[in-house]
Amino acid sequence: MEIIEKFRRAGIVPVIKIDDAANAVPLARALLAGGVDIIEITFRTAAARQAIANIAAYVPEMTPGAGTVISAQQLAAATEAGARFIVSPGLDPQLVKSAQADGIVAVPGVVTPSELMAGFKLGLSVFKFFPAESFGGIKTVKALSAPFGAAQFIPTGGVNETNAAEYWRFPKVLAVGGSWIAPESLITARDFDTITRITADAVDLFDAIRGGTNV
Repeated sequence: MEIIEKFRRAGIVPVIKIDDAANAVPLARALLAGGVDIIEITFRTAAARQAIANIAAYVPEMTPGAGTVISAQQLAAATEAGARFIVSPGLDPQLVKSAQADGIVAVPGVVTPSELMAGFKLGLSVFKFFPAESFGGIKTVKALSAPFGAAQFIPTGGVNETNAAEYWRFPKVLAVGGSWIAPESLITARDFDTITRITADAVDLFDAIRGGTNV
C-alpha cells in the first residue's frame, strides 16, 4: 500500500500541532527539504483542517494525514481537506471501517493484545503504539511482536531524538511518530530553517540504522 510504504521510507511521522494554517505550507516545505514527505496534522486545534487543505493544495510532494481523529465528524473534515490517512489515539472499529470505506488509511492506537486482535479483524496490520514510553516503550513493542508477528508499529508518545534509534533498530517498527523535529515553538516562530536541520539530522540517523533512502 502506498501510504504504508511512505511510512517505511520516511521512518519518521512528524506529529504536528499547528495554530495558524498559514504556517502549514512553509512547514511542509521545510520537512521536505529535510527529507521527510509525510506529515500528521493533529486535530487538536481549529486550524487543523485548513492546514491539511493548504498542504494538499500547494505542496503536492507532501502526503498529509490527520491525527487525533476520534469522531466521524473529524474523519469527514480530514477527508474533505485532502488527508490521505488518519491516526487515532485508540481503536474505534466503526471509525476504522468508515475510513476504509472512504479509501483512507487508518492507523489506530493500541497498547494491548486485545486491541491488536480487534485490529486484525478489521484487516489492519499497522498500528500506532501509543503512548509508547508510558506503556513500556520498545520492550513492550518487542513483547507484543512475539505473538503478533504480522503487526507493524508506529510508536508515538515520548519518542524523541534521544530514544528514536532504539525503536528504529527493531524491524517491527515501521516508523516513529514524534513532534521533536517540528515543535510547536519553532512553527510559531516560523523558524523553518531549524526545522529542516532537525529533520535532516533525524533522517541521517534513521538511514544510518536502516540503510534506507528517503525522499
